[in-house]
Amino acid sequence: MALEIERRFLVAGECWREHVQWSRRLMQGYLAGSADGLTLRVRSDGLGAAWLTLKLPAEGIARHEFEYSIPAPDAQALLELSEARVLKERFGLDLPGGEWVLDVFAAENAPLVIAEVELTSAQAAVAIPPWCGCEITGISAFSNAALAQRPFQRWNPEEQQPWLLELNPQQA
Repeated sequence: MALEIERRFLVAGECWREHVQWSRRLMQGYLAGSADGLTLRVRSDGLGAAWLTLKLPAEGIARHEFEYSIPAPDAQALLELSEARVLKERFGLDLPGGEWVLDVFAAENAPLVIAEVELTSAQAAVAIPPWCGCEITGISAFSNAALAQRPFQRWNPEEQQPWLLELNPQQA
């Protein structure tokens, strides 16, 4: 059984770009999903790679994760069936302490930029880069499934404001 253990952070600024090793545009559709429970997701990079992923809660910040490659036409059909979607560009980063990726969200979830680090254990030490701001691990509104169902731009201004200040501290 695969276990995903990750911490997530809002990102401010562009200093992360010097750590980019690769990037790919992703469309994710949710066939079943809640911020805190079971999630069934289809993901496509639009270039022929696609995956079907099932996630279930585990203990603490860990989740059970089962991910399988699927044919691109199947992914396209499933994306068309999903009403809740997320568009983003994902960047792989060359940072120590775990597997780091950074998502720059598009469409209704712009201007969100979220960094994630996958860890081998919940207690693993990790050096957090200075451009990582507020830790959002465990804040369900920032899960991709929740953002697909209720995009950031649909949050009311009072909900958005503290997070926008995290993304743009010079406007405080």
